Amino acid sequence: MSGFFKTANRACSYRCPMERVDLLAGVLTKTGDLVEGVGADQLSLPTPCPDYDVEALVDHLVGWLLLFESGCHDRSYDGDPGRHRCGADPAAEFRAAAGGLVAGWERYGFDREVAVTGSRTLPAETVFNMTLMEYMTHGWDLAVATGRPAPFTEEEAAEALTRAQATLPPQYRGENMPFGEIVPVDENAPAVERLVAFLGREPRFSPSVPAPDGS
Repeated sequence: MSGFFKTANRACSYRCPMERVDLLAGVLTKTGDLVEGVGADQLSLPTPCPDYDVEALVDHLVGWLLLFESGCHDRSYDGDPGRHRCGADPAAEFRAAAGGLVAGWERYGFDREVAVTGSRTLPAETVFNMTLMEYMTHGWDLAVATGRPAPFTEEEAAEALTRAQATLPPQYRGENMPFGEIVPVDENAPAVERLVAFLGREPRFSPSVPAPDGS
């Protein structure tokens, strides 16, 4: 993760720390609502991430949120977020971790390094950007996989796209990497479609359309 870029605040609209925290809090609330809306009969549905069905995607969302929450509070995460398995109430797990993460950003701010994995740290702004693009994009994944509209506003998605473009290095794309190659999309498409395409998704995903490589 050391290759992730540090975003200059001037590239983004949300420059005030509390504006940034409020932005992330809103995205996490919407993604939490999507988690809560998953039905038992939807757990095996495919998602735009080839490695995850809906159940595995929810586990991924909660596991990594726990890691980001720990890092934001300067705690080490005891475990592998990729091996997290949710209990009977994934939405409650998600919301508890989201609340802790938002509280950490509110309390400790952005002028610091944040632990991500093991002893590795990244600038807080970079970790924030990673979290924002992760949870909006995976929120979109969950929405389209379960047949619901993505709840994110044009403004939220445009900000996440700006931060993703400033944060994600090319070496993290391609086969066996976290992100797929950029999917071509009309420059006038809605911001959320441009965001997911930038992160390697097919914006027109349906279960009958194969997803590109990457997650």
